[in-house]
Amino acid sequence: DDASDRAPQPEPSGPILEHTVKLLDGTDKSLTDYRGKALLVVNTASECGYTPQYADLQQLYAKYKDRGLEVLAFPSNDFGGQEPGSPAQIRQFVDSKYQVEFEMFDKVAIKGPDKAPLYETLTEQTPDGIRGEVKWNFTKFLVDPQGRVVKRFESAVSPTSPEVIAAIEAVLPAA
Repeated sequence: DDASDRAPQPEPSGPILEHTVKLLDGTDKSLTDYRGKALLVVNTASECGYTPQYADLQQLYAKYKDRGLEVLAFPSNDFGGQEPGSPAQIRQFVDSKYQVEFEMFDKVAIKGPDKAPLYETLTEQTPDGIRGEVKWNFTKFLVDPQGRVVKRFESAVSPTSPEVIAAIEAVLPAA
């Protein structure tokens, strides 16, 4: 039995990719579809002081989507009640105001007893420096192409700041 005859084992994937979530239109989306891509997972809101970060997120996505970056936006009404809208209202808002092209997911709980399983993984099953409750809208988690969370950026850090750009460029899949 020659070892070279055996099929290569798939890359082990981090726990992030094991989740299935709902898109804004209500359809299921398996995060395994994003295996091999760098992900920026962001909890968003339409009525927050940080809402203009949608424009920065779109700018990032436009710049890096062809190099393997996906931005995954999860609206949440958990912080200051700043995302009261229905999925249709959220879609209309991001399309009309920010021309968002990245993936928008259904509204989720980011904290508390109904916390979405994805956010349990992001905030509880991650290394020191990343682990911990989300404090506000537009907290950003950077996930490498293997599905491991490698960085966390708090709300006030712009998606287009040099530190975020450098972190993204460090985990983009090899061209």
